[in-house]
Amino acid sequence: MAENVAHSAGHAEQHWYAAYTCAQHEKRVAEQLAKREVEHFLPLYSSVRRWKDRRARLTLPLFPGYIFVRLALQDRLCVLQVPGVVRLIGFGGLPTELSNEEVEVLRSGLADKLHVEPHPFLTVGRRVRIICGPLAGFEGFLQRKKNNFRFVVSIELIRSAFAVDVDAGDVQPLQESKKNVKFKA
Repeated sequence: MAENVAHSAGHAEQHWYAAYTCAQHEKRVAEQLAKREVEHFLPLYSSVRRWKDRRARLTLPLFPGYIFVRLALQDRLCVLQVPGVVRLIGFGGLPTELSNEEVEVLRSGLADKLHVEPHPFLTVGRRVRIICGPLAGFEGFLQRKKNNFRFVVSIELIRSAFAVDVDAGDVQPLQESKKNVKFKA
């Protein structure tokens, strides 16, 4: 009986979850979540697109097809009823939570106007940790791009990644491990 009480209390605690959306519906889903007063986070980045006759600066989702929502598991129906939401990402029929710290560090990094962009999902490479700046604590992969270093964070839960340019002095090598890097803060 005490186990059931503890289990239901876990359902009342708010956590961040990744919601999978229909293609190109992320911004509409964010609008609907705002109307329903559901805390959400849609990471965006800026990109210049060129056509024959013009150029345009677009604001696009950093993780196409995903939006992060913060809610108690018992309240997940209010998210699943939003037009454009397909499901909450998880395993074994239950949504898998992200840590509050992970999402908050990502939010603060994007609020500081870091130049981030999507990157192919990585599971191998030189593992490092950011030691200073708005993304301090994140673990990921270090890559060289021309004369610059890029830090790539792979988010295992949604099999997506993002990259940001960093200075070599802002990262610290991690010991090599055979385990895949998780989204850590």
